[in-house]
Amino acid sequence: MEFSHQFSLQNYNSFNIKAITPTIYFPKTVVDLEQLPDLHDSSFYILGDGSNTLFVDHHAPIIIKPEFKGISILETPDNYIVSVGAAENWHDFVCLCIEQGIYGLENLALIPGSVGAAPVQNIGAYGLELSHFCTQVKWFEFSSKVIKEINKNSCQFSYRDSIFKQTLYNKGIITEVVFSFPKSWQANLSYAGLSDLGDTPSAKAVMDRVISLRQMKLPDPRKLPNAGSFFKNPIVTEQTLILLKKCYPEIPFYPQNHGSIKLAAGWLIEQAGLKGYCKNGVGVHENQALVLVNYSSERGQNIVALAKHVQQQVLTKFNISISPEVRMITVNGEQSFNHLVIDSESE
Repeated sequence: MEFSHQFSLQNYNSFNIKAITPTIYFPKTVVDLEQLPDLHDSSFYILGDGSNTLFVDHHAPIIIKPEFKGISILETPDNYIVSVGAAENWHDFVCLCIEQGIYGLENLALIPGSVGAAPVQNIGAYGLELSHFCTQVKWFEFSSKVIKEINKNSCQFSYRDSIFKQTLYNKGIITEVVFSFPKSWQANLSYAGLSDLGDTPSAKAVMDRVISLRQMKLPDPRKLPNAGSFFKNPIVTEQTLILLKKCYPEIPFYPQNHGSIKLAAGWLIEQAGLKGYCKNGVGVHENQALVLVNYSSERGQNIVALAKHVQQQVLTKFNISISPEVRMITVNGEQSFNHLVIDSESE
């Protein structure tokens, strides 16, 4: 198995933050996974494409970066069953599906990251979540050293969450994700910006529109380092929305299951006057307040300090707490954002 010591992670995170890991492993096969050392008592982090990761400290924990590749397609009378290696690029996979006449994921185009990281977050955009089509996740369990097949219900998918962030966290590695796409496809045009595509747009037309919308709103991390949407959209009660609408009648909201309401974190941040705010070489993007960008900083602590400032300003103005969907990685492994302490240089 390929591995390296004192490895720079600057090119392995979309924030372009400088960080060094003592050891990084690149398992490509089940045999490689079986050869991983016992890390039960060590701090480690499983890294995908690094598009949803913030290295808070200059020193990172041990890193495992799965390199499982390959895509297979099985056709049944009613569905396409597609199995995808965890290291495949998510957007490239979406494009391949459209090219092959396999429709359903077009609303999730241009989301950065790997296929293996997608179930962990249950990624979603433009009215769709991965859980709509994911039927199974193949997962290597560290303790037994065997591949287990976890079905959709057992994945416990919810908004930006899954069993892989909860009870199965760091107990194994996703090697493959299996999807089922019905041949009787119908475009999902429920989200703003897609409704004017007509009654019967092609999947390619939907994907092209989603790409266009994302490119207009979100900066390219290759040109301006960022992790896309930094904060999750907060979920509130209907009573909270009623109170908010008295002061902010134009507030956007999205009804959810069981009477809850999803608010737009980007709108809250913008209304708090933070759009374009900049300090210590990092800032809130001038066109999309949901995105934190790195202009010139090499320190993850500066991003943390900015995020905490944004969180506090939104809480002060709206009495609503927003939390990051970006994962915070310290020398001691992943940490809760609320438990992170800002150093004096970043204040």
